[in-house]
Amino acid sequence: MKTLTLAALGALMLAPSAFAENTVQDEISSLQHDWAIINYQTPDPSVQLEKMDALARQADQVSARWPDRAEPLVWSAIIKSTEAGIKGGMGALGLAKQAKRELQQAIAIDGTALNGSAYTSLGSLYYQVPGRPIGFGSKKKALANLQKALAINPDGIDANYFYGDYLMHRKKYKEAITAFEHALAAPARPNRPVADAGRISDINTAMKEAMSKLER
Repeated sequence: MKTLTLAALGALMLAPSAFAENTVQDEISSLQHDWAIINYQTPDPSVQLEKMDALARQADQVSARWPDRAEPLVWSAIIKSTEAGIKGGMGALGLAKQAKRELQQAIAIDGTALNGSAYTSLGSLYYQVPGRPIGFGSKKKALANLQKALAINPDGIDANYFYGDYLMHRKKYKEAITAFEHALAAPARPNRPVADAGRISDINTAMKEAMSKLER
């Protein structure tokens, strides 16, 4: 019987870890893809809400399988935040609070995961959710988190888009246009064509609105 070489032993020891990494990445990619299809290619709001709710439950299962990873928590929060936006009203606040908790957990594990997406998403929640006593919204916290996201990923399409959207909420239209232009210059994400196309449409719509505000 041949003895295993050190290299072969090393490969055997690394194999389970590599398999686990591939598995979690595949599950995250599936969540990303399904979210983009539901968010950007499902026009019926009632169908969109139903599918996003089902995807949120799926994301919870992925997070439970990988409790030491930040990425599933980030995507679970993104999905819940999107569901909250579709639902609207006071019924959305509970989802927003769940998303906030998950993003804070993700940051505690690894704030740089997914190019700092947890900070981007948390920042967007802080400026879109009402402030006290109704909700937890905070312009100051929104800016702090969005700036952290940009520090990690200065050329990212989402980080710049949401920073621009925050500036729109603050009526800083000229600065918002600069952020949107930066977002449009972001490199394409090869594995996320649907999300990129949808986000570019969001940016173009926001830019038109900002320009119209400046012309008034």
